[in-house]
Amino acid sequence: MDNIRLFLIMALAYTGYLLWQAWQDDYGPATPAQDAQQVTQAGGAADQSVPQVPEVAGIDGAAPGTPDMKTADGAAAAGKIVTVTTDTLKVSIDTRGGSIVEVLLLKYPVSIQQPDVKYRLMSRSPDDFFIAQNGLLGGKDVEVPNHEALFTAAQTEYSMVEGKDELLVDLVWTSGNGVKVTKRYRFQRASHKVELEHIVENGSSDPYQVREYRQMQRGEPKNKGNGMMMRAFVGGVSWDPEDKYQKYDFDDLKAGKLNKEVTGGWIAMIQHYFLAAEIPPKTEPRHFYSKGLANGHYVIGEYTPAVSVAPGSRHMFKGSIYMGPKDQDTLASIAEGLELVVDYGWLTLLAKPMYQILSWINSVVGNWGWTIIIFTILIKAVFFKLSEASYRSMAKMRNLTPRIQALKDRYGDDKQRMQQAMMEIYKKEKINPLGGCLPMLIQMPFFIALYWVLMESVELRQAPWILWIKDLSVMDPYYVLPVIMGASMFIQQKLNPAPPDPMQAKLMMALPFVFTVMFAFFPSGLVLYWVMNNILSIAQQWVITKRIEQQASAA
Repeated sequence: MDNIRLFLIMALAYTGYLLWQAWQDDYGPATPAQDAQQVTQAGGAADQSVPQVPEVAGIDGAAPGTPDMKTADGAAAAGKIVTVTTDTLKVSIDTRGGSIVEVLLLKYPVSIQQPDVKYRLMSRSPDDFFIAQNGLLGGKDVEVPNHEALFTAAQTEYSMVEGKDELLVDLVWTSGNGVKVTKRYRFQRASHKVELEHIVENGSSDPYQVREYRQMQRGEPKNKGNGMMMRAFVGGVSWDPEDKYQKYDFDDLKAGKLNKEVTGGWIAMIQHYFLAAEIPPKTEPRHFYSKGLANGHYVIGEYTPAVSVAPGSRHMFKGSIYMGPKDQDTLASIAEGLELVVDYGWLTLLAKPMYQILSWINSVVGNWGWTIIIFTILIKAVFFKLSEASYRSMAKMRNLTPRIQALKDRYGDDKQRMQQAMMEIYKKEKINPLGGCLPMLIQMPFFIALYWVLMESVELRQAPWILWIKDLSVMDPYYVLPVIMGASMFIQQKLNPAPPDPMQAKLMMALPFVFTVMFAFFPSGLVLYWVMNNILSIAQQWVITKRIEQQASAA
């Protein structure tokens, strides 16, 4: 029994350590505020040497090859920055290639303390390089506007006008033989989804044979942390009807593990709370691919089948880009399976229903702190009978403490005879030695699943509770909840039967202090759950212990 208890203590401590590691990964040192609003100027060093997407070897459907890296010619290839501002996004588009080189999420400040500094999802910052590129591919002698071609724009600043729900931004490229390509970004009010169209008008005398490609290029974040098995995933993901949701870490992207023909699906780069996704039309075939670049960046992308545009005609390539939060309801409405980017890990079957229940409760009470408290009460109610059996077992064992101590005094260091004598007592008193431990072990996956829900749900980001708790997704600034949590653990230890082994007893008494220090760095929402769970457990355990003691006294 003592060995089992020690094992569970170590398992719980290790679980807490893993959670703490994940917390450190997700909330490392913040990017300086001024850096969060920086708009990288066109022609910056970070984008002077951008590798080409795989070129099409021909229009016969042959597999694309991988060309050498192509470098633009200094000022001759330099573009201008076009800034687009809506009610949700501030997007910087480089006229060199028409690439999206910076995205600020206007509804999401970097922190409550800096409400005017908006979260930067994409940029050309060397520390967290992340951009979206797109263009056309052609045969060997076909002039096409890829992501290094120079486009022109009517103006350098666009803003969503009051009373209008749509904003169009056109970038135009023309060839030397009469082909015109318009890259049209279509922004919508109250949306993080942007429609992108490539409108090809063939004014030449020959057929114009091209494909469209779209890709996201990013570097591996510098502040990645040590990470163990519970850190938030950063990397590429894809979804298609055949293989469903697939994740690709940076090594997978570099190895080109994404390489398939797909009809209906999407690709994305995800990180904690936010993502950028390329979403093709559901009924049109695409080829999904990934690769590593010589500059240390990684690419996930897709391209269309070849299209021949006859002289005097036009063709439009369509698709959309989502650049925003992991809002599950919104993502589910945009594309099938897109809500799966809210990655609950290996406990998704538990975590997803938990999120749905939490979301429903919050829709009623309107405060995520009270939502967590109500949810904790519901969880406690579900496990009431299981907890009751556990507390009854521990209360009975608590009453046996004097007899166990007497056995220890009698047998001394003869642990084998002592264990036999203890098992005889347990059998006589009808006590299951595992009765106090198994319920804890059974409930542990639910706690870990709730951890994922609280860590991955963007709805809890900067959500206040009461008084000093202004953001449930970050640590308690005054450590009030961790101290209460530690005190509640100490009280629970006093209600439990003391281990006969002095070393184990000391370890048990040290746990409240260890967990207090550990939980001081946890998100306050998770600590609030633990505190509420401990308080309810203490109340339930105290009542049961008193009843057992009264029954023992009356016997």
